[in-house]
Amino acid sequence: MIYLDNAATGGTKPSSVQSAVLASMKQCANPGRSGHRLSIAQSEHVLACRNFLSELFDGYGFERVVFTRSCTEALNYAILGILKEGDHAVCSSLEHNSVLRPLEHLKRTRNVSYDVVPLDENGGIDADMVASFVTDKTKLVCITAASNVTGFAPDLRAVRAKLPPHVFLLADGAQAAGHIPLRMREMGIDALAIAGHKGMHAIQGAAALLFSDRFDPAPVLFGGTGSESFNLDMPSFYPDRLEAGTLSYPAVCSLFEGALLVKARRARDAEHLLSLTAALHGQLQEIGCVPYSAPNACGILSFRHPKYDSEEAATLLSDRFDIAVRGGLHCAPLVHRALRTFPEGLVRASFSPFQGLREGQALIAALKRL
Repeated sequence: MIYLDNAATGGTKPSSVQSAVLASMKQCANPGRSGHRLSIAQSEHVLACRNFLSELFDGYGFERVVFTRSCTEALNYAILGILKEGDHAVCSSLEHNSVLRPLEHLKRTRNVSYDVVPLDENGGIDADMVASFVTDKTKLVCITAASNVTGFAPDLRAVRAKLPPHVFLLADGAQAAGHIPLRMREMGIDALAIAGHKGMHAIQGAAALLFSDRFDPAPVLFGGTGSESFNLDMPSFYPDRLEAGTLSYPAVCSLFEGALLVKARRARDAEHLLSLTAALHGQLQEIGCVPYSAPNACGILSFRHPKYDSEEAATLLSDRFDIAVRGGLHCAPLVHRALRTFPEGLVRASFSPFQGLREGQALIAALKRL
C-alpha cells in the first residue's frame, strides 16, 4: 500500500525509533516508582527526554514537560486545567475537535464562554482579528500551529504580540511539531501540546504538554505519582502534579529518538515537503481537482475531486489503487464550514519526509483514472 495518511499518524517509523522501543521492552521497570537500579536508570532516561524536548521547543525546563498519551490529552490538560468558572476563551475556525470539544464541555459545566475567530480571505488567521475577540474576562487563546486540513500555519508570534499580558496562548502542535520550528519563549507560547506519532516520528501513545512558568494548570487526572505518597492530594509540583499513573516508557523512548531525528533533519525535511506539495498542487489543478491547501512544510494536500465526494474518492483510492488517504471532515468541522466543504469534507493526502514524487505521481495517476 502507498500510505498517504501521515497527518493521521506517521506510517514510517525510523529504525532508531524502532530499536529504542524494542530495547525498552527487553527489561521492563516502572520509572519513578521504585528505588532499584533499573527503575532509577529508566527515570534518568525519562528526565533526559524531558530536558531534550524543553531544549528543542525552547521551553521552560524539564519539570514543565508533562508526558501524555496523545496530543488530545495534552490539550485537555491545558484547557480543563486552566479555565475556571466564568472565564472566556478564544479559538479559531482552524481548530481540531481536541480544542473545540473541551471548550464546549466547559461552556456547559463551568459557564465558560468562547468565541471563534473566522478565517480571513486567504483562509488564514489574522492576529488583529484574534485580538478583537479578547475581553477583560479572556484567559486563554487557543490557536493551532498548523491546520490538519489545509496545512496553513498561523503566525503565532504575531498573535502573541497583539494579546494583553494576562492572556495565555495555547498552541496545538499536533501537525506542526517536527515539521516547522516551534520556539515557546521566542514566540510567546505559554502552553504547547505536541503529538509524538506524526511529525516527531514516535509511536502512538507518545505525546507531551510543555508550558511556561506562569501557566499553572490544575490536575484533571488523579492517582499515583511515586512522590508524596502520604498526601491524598496530587503533589503541588510539576511534572508530578499532572502525571498520575504509570508512564509508557516505550513511548517516551520513541519520542526521545524521534526528537533527536527532528533536530538533525527538520530544516531539510521541511524544504522537501514544501517542494513536493508545491509540485503536486499544480498537477491536481491540471486534472480537474480543486486544492484547498497551499504548498506547506507539513506535507498536507487537501482537495476536492470533480466527480466523487471525499469519502467515496478515498474508498476508491484504497480499494482500486491501494493508496491510503483520508476523506471527510478530519475532526475539524469549523474549517470545513468556513471553506464551504461541509458536510462532504475533503480528500486529504498527507506525505512524510520519507516519501517523494514516486508516491505523489502514483496518486495523480490514480486520480486521473478515476
